[in-house]
Amino acid sequence: MSRDSVRADIIAGLAGAALVLPQGVAFAAIAGMPPEYGLYTSMVPAVIAALWGSSWHLVSGPTTAASIIMFASLSTMAIPGSPEYVSLAITLAFMVGALQLTMGLVRLGALINFISHSVVIGFTAGAACLIASKQVKEFLGLEMPEDAQMLESLAFMWESWGDIHPFAVLVASITLLCGILTHRRLGGMSMVAALLLGSFAAFLFSLAFGEATSGIHMIGALPQQLPPLSMPIFSLDVFRQLSPLALAMTLFALTEAVSISRSIAIRSGQPISGNQEFIGQGLSNICGSFFSSYVATGSFNRSGANYDAGARSPLSAVLAGVLLVVIVLLIAPLTSYLPKAAVAGLLILVAWRLINFKQIMKILKADRNEAVILGVVFFGTLFFSIEFAILAGVLLSLTTFLRKTSRPRLSPRVPDPESRTRKFIYGQFLPECPQLKILRLDDSLYFGSVAHVGELLRRYREHYPEQKHLFLLTKGIGLVDVAGAELLITEVRERRKVGGDVYLYRLRDTAAKVMERGGYQSEIGEANVFDSKEEAIEVIFDRLDKSICATCEIRIFQECKKIGRTKTKNSKKAAKKNPQLPADTHDL
Repeated sequence: MSRDSVRADIIAGLAGAALVLPQGVAFAAIAGMPPEYGLYTSMVPAVIAALWGSSWHLVSGPTTAASIIMFASLSTMAIPGSPEYVSLAITLAFMVGALQLTMGLVRLGALINFISHSVVIGFTAGAACLIASKQVKEFLGLEMPEDAQMLESLAFMWESWGDIHPFAVLVASITLLCGILTHRRLGGMSMVAALLLGSFAAFLFSLAFGEATSGIHMIGALPQQLPPLSMPIFSLDVFRQLSPLALAMTLFALTEAVSISRSIAIRSGQPISGNQEFIGQGLSNICGSFFSSYVATGSFNRSGANYDAGARSPLSAVLAGVLLVVIVLLIAPLTSYLPKAAVAGLLILVAWRLINFKQIMKILKADRNEAVILGVVFFGTLFFSIEFAILAGVLLSLTTFLRKTSRPRLSPRVPDPESRTRKFIYGQFLPECPQLKILRLDDSLYFGSVAHVGELLRRYREHYPEQKHLFLLTKGIGLVDVAGAELLITEVRERRKVGGDVYLYRLRDTAAKVMERGGYQSEIGEANVFDSKEEAIEVIFDRLDKSICATCEIRIFQECKKIGRTKTKNSKKAAKKNPQLPADTHDL
């Protein structure tokens, strides 16, 4: 690790620690916890997740969504803010951490692969808009309900237009502009500089016009206290009571953390290990439950700010947690001079930079299906919930993938007349052997695609009944399951009924194992499976009807030259008499 890297991580850690001061208190209020618990959840879990996770930039801690979900469920079991409520929240964190760790140890991190690129980009843009919408009230100096949704926030802002405090808008705007103008020169320090300038402007406005006139709200003094030790409730009754919520929050927290780490990894180019990320998140919640923390997960605004501040390693997140402890112990009272409007302006800037406009335009232009997925995730994040949006995006991605793989391409091939290596090509206007159909099958032959492939094979048999023999190029088949193997056997039986046969070329090992273990290869016949085109053509040619070969005017194989013919015709004229390749399998 170089000196420049350490310096960048220190700056990013300092900026992250400064940001979490107001956020931690706000998240705790949303979760129904005492305000200091939001800070506790930003300390130990952040350090553990950074040390044991795989992402260089992911910062764990309390989040809006996790806080809302926990409050909605636990508030029916205990009074928010009460000792019983706090104990249940800490126990819930332990249970969630245990489930996350278990999923990581049994290597369920492959679930990350089902979150497509379009899902990540749409989720990132939607979450960025949510972050900005949550900060609008502080930016404008309005009193808005914490649980207001996107449309409710916009409607409230419209109705309360006359109540906007101009000095709060000025402080937020000064912070925002300072962050924009100094980012290129100061890097991560621009965030700290912006907060200091915004705080100084708020101090001047309050001094000149008074706090009541300016309408600038401050964060307020925070308690000077380390996170006290705590103990989850190890009771089967409590575990049984919290288990549905624990499972739901586990899936949500992991999806959120992995999605955030992947969205930032797209920009940083860092590879992400889903299993290691599960382990890191699990350990952070288990350890946090013994240090007065409730459920922590990947924080979108803190992670985005961490990356934007120039962080280069997990050291930045570790330093953010450690520096937060120092700040709470030494200068927590000074946060009473930190205006909420300044923090809002900075977070709106972070949200703007999280939206990858370039990638969004590429997706919209490149693929209609991917564009639909992006739109569903984006608007689902805005108007429903993050977990619903991600789940909908994953399901749409899988549906699109299955629809594509269920219709593999079955295209005809002919020998290249200019090749001496028996190369097969797609040539729409080249002649075919009147007795042999050569087809190439790409993609997997599995239960989802057998209906489509079976229908195409049936059409080929009906449209070209004289081509009784089928030479199937199977190099492009990545997978064959039992349903696919049964389809091949059905084709073999249909061809053999009319005196033909089926021959396979370059069957992959994975497919060959299924065929061999199920006894399908023996039914096809070992002599009908080839690894060499030279050998395959020789064997197939020997099985063709030589009486037809004797009158055939098309010499597409080298072996055809050995057959005597009674007369010679122009090859182009002969080609017109022979069935031509269809432009596409759907033209059959």
